[in-house]
Amino acid sequence: MGESRLERVLHAIAATLREQGRIDLTEAFIDGTFVPAKRGGAAVGPTKRGKGTKIMAVAERSGLPIALHIDSASPHEVTLVEDTLATTFVGDLPERLIGDKAYDSDRLDEVLRNGGVGMIAPHRKGRRKTQDGRTLRRYRRRWKVERLFAWLFCWRRLVVRYEYHVENFLGLVQLACLLILLRRLG
Repeated sequence: MGESRLERVLHAIAATLREQGRIDLTEAFIDGTFVPAKRGGAAVGPTKRGKGTKIMAVAERSGLPIALHIDSASPHEVTLVEDTLATTFVGDLPERLIGDKAYDSDRLDEVLRNGGVGMIAPHRKGRRKTQDGRTLRRYRRRWKVERLFAWLFCWRRLVVRYEYHVENFLGLVQLACLLILLRRLG
């Protein structure tokens, strides 16, 4: 399926912000959040919290959205990173990607390293240390992706998914991202 008009506008606004120097890709933050799905439909999966959808987002250094992906809530977040990075609005990948302990994976580190992206994530319990404390200092700024989710959830239509078709829900999330980017543009 081709790119929608909304996606083209999102790419154009992100490109304009990047040209103005307002999007910084030296580091980016990744995380996912659960949205309950009341009507079911595509991209809905069971979890301990009920059936729902997962919104994966990447926020650049200042907290603006640069990538977005919607999927079932069932798969683990580490398996959705590549699909999320493939949906970037700015065309380029960040130099460093910072995530929580869920993203501590040797396979993910290797895949991202081959793509020119460094992964920074605290180590899960019982794993060998592969990073020193200096790179983990960047982890302190991971709150910016959490703030992005707070901005997205200001739109009540995104807090609970009532749309049966995943394309409609994705369009609403993209519209919210577009409004966030437009606020920075103006």
